Amino acid sequence: MRWQYEIKNDNGLIAVLSPLGAALVSLQTPDKDGRVDDIVLGFDTLEAYQNHTAYFGATVGRYANRIRDGRFTLDSKDYQLPINQSPNHLHGGITGFDKQFWEVENASSSSITYKLHSSDGDEGYPGALDVSVTYTLNANNQLIIDYSATTDQTTIINLTHHSYFNLNGHAAPTALDHELELAATRYLPTDASMIPLGELLNVEDTTFDFRNAKLISPAIEANHPQLALASGFDHTMVLDSWSPDILFKAATLYAPKTGRSMMLYTDQPGIQFYSGNNIAGQPTGKDGVIYGKHSGICLEPQYFPNSPNESNFPSTTLRPGETFKSRTVFKFDVR
Repeated sequence: MRWQYEIKNDNGLIAVLSPLGAALVSLQTPDKDGRVDDIVLGFDTLEAYQNHTAYFGATVGRYANRIRDGRFTLDSKDYQLPINQSPNHLHGGITGFDKQFWEVENASSSSITYKLHSSDGDEGYPGALDVSVTYTLNANNQLIIDYSATTDQTTIINLTHHSYFNLNGHAAPTALDHELELAATRYLPTDASMIPLGELLNVEDTTFDFRNAKLISPAIEANHPQLALASGFDHTMVLDSWSPDILFKAATLYAPKTGRSMMLYTDQPGIQFYSGNNIAGQPTGKDGVIYGKHSGICLEPQYFPNSPNESNFPSTTLRPGETFKSRTVFKFDVR
């Protein structure tokens, strides 16, 4: 079975994608001196992708992030999902979209479309869901991810992309030397199991304030109870400019060492900022690299965790006759 497909542009960017999890397994980009390196963490073999638990590069669903106790009520009916990160349901369950083989619908030198049929009751979710994910690499050095989904019964949906980025190269020992800017005035504090408490707190005068670009390293070393809960950052940043179906710039990640920068555009209300707190101990990575704590940064555009149980959060309900659509754009440059 073919498990890798390559798309590229004329500027030296090459993305390698896999039908397993509709995942990004490699992204080659030049630095300020023209040296090309792979800037996403991953593995050399299909078996490693099947066995890991860190969601490297995957399309995550049917519901990205956490649902408290794996329970929610929809149209007066209660649902119980598998508990795969006790006591909660995480990233679609035991065999979420990241562990399923997607069908290649279309493929060209610059774009590929994957589709997946998720049956009614898949991982406990109601409704048969038909999902497509298209990756496009264009001449403006943008990697565009387009999502689409329809259902035959009322269900919930929250899709995201879960690459771990290290703009110094995937083999670099840490990504904490990156600068990060986030268009977020508020964030979601959580309980000890990383479920949001339901309130939106202002980032002002806290280590969560990335409204102006700053190094991640000193921010993660701050004495803050929320960082202690997660062993770093693993929080939803509430995006200021969100309006349904409107694409806007939400984040910039920059590596001073190599000059690489990555701008993120989304139409989602939040970004899960995860500082790679728990990736040590995964299978050996590409080129024999052993990935350690904080060796990659995730910026996951999505709806909020546990939204089906929080009436004040944006709704993640999808009904028959509606189409879920979302776009994420990663734009790469050098300084």
